[in-house]
Amino acid sequence: MKLSTRQLNRTYLQRQLLLHPDPRPVDEVVAHLVAVQAQEVDAPYVGLWTRMAGLKHEQLSEALEDRRLVRGGLLRGTQHITTGDDYLWLRPLLRERLGRGGLSAFRRQLDGLDLAELAAAGREILRGQVMTRPKLAKLLGERFPGRDALPLAWAAQHQLALIHPPPTGVWRRRGHVSVALAEDWLGRPLEKEPKIKTLVERYLLSCGPATHADLQNWAGLRRLRDEVEALRPALRVYRTEDGRELFDLPDLPIADPDEPAPVRFLPEFDNLVLSHDDRTRIIADADRARVCPGYSMVHPTFLVEGLVAGIWAVEQSTLRITPFRRLSDTDASAVLDEAAGLLDFLQLGPDAAVRLDQPGTTTS
Repeated sequence: MKLSTRQLNRTYLQRQLLLHPDPRPVDEVVAHLVAVQAQEVDAPYVGLWTRMAGLKHEQLSEALEDRRLVRGGLLRGTQHITTGDDYLWLRPLLRERLGRGGLSAFRRQLDGLDLAELAAAGREILRGQVMTRPKLAKLLGERFPGRDALPLAWAAQHQLALIHPPPTGVWRRRGHVSVALAEDWLGRPLEKEPKIKTLVERYLLSCGPATHADLQNWAGLRRLRDEVEALRPALRVYRTEDGRELFDLPDLPIADPDEPAPVRFLPEFDNLVLSHDDRTRIIADADRARVCPGYSMVHPTFLVEGLVAGIWAVEQSTLRITPFRRLSDTDASAVLDEAAGLLDFLQLGPDAAVRLDQPGTTTS
């Protein structure tokens, strides 16, 4: 069966909970999404607000504090929030396949260092403790004299399954990052033999139909083609308009291409724009570089008719919206209506305002 780009768009929005607000508790929504990007402290709050029915800041903060949800390095080696249950299989699966990936910036400082020895030292230091990363760095520096302390802490975080407990990652809280061993924080061991099958199925549930290259892009892994092919008998196969194969779970529906797609605001680094190798189902190729201008930045975006239509930013107490192309009066009104809700959620103060910068005009 061939799927149009429009069908893929609406199906993706449906599975990403962006067509209708999801009424489930925050931990169940995060479980559906597998992992919510959390590179920036407030981003997961906005990403969940735009997908849920009436999310309050304290709902996510409390789920992090009572350990239903945890924050740590996961997909693509970056910070994500996931459920405690999912962290226990996802982290070891990703760690097993990443090798020394992610440590290239510290290659010279770590040259000749036995990473297994470093990990053992880090585990001993952290056992039963929650401490800041600078303190971990200091204590590791004492164990490995002559080495720069900060690269030691980053390498230990890479080698060990570490959670970043609150107040790290809580709304508007910034400062030193706290670290703790995942098995201590969650009170359970990591899975010994996590399965790629679990990764594939959970990915397709929230991002499918997709190619093996899309899966690799989402997870930050490589060489998954053979393992996805081994699952082919249990998967449904579609084709794109240009003939590429897409895999999906057999019991999941394809959305109606005529389903209305409301305006949605997404935070920086949101997985919606990062979860596929071919992202044309959600963003035009011509606009991709404006959203992702470099390796280390993915701007906050907004959707009109299901596609990324521009970016937004907070400048002091102003929510500034910049469309890529001039919006119709109807679309501009819908964008401003949704922006008013975001403005309330962002809590920018009594002087907060929205500014829509339509192309070809100065302000609106």
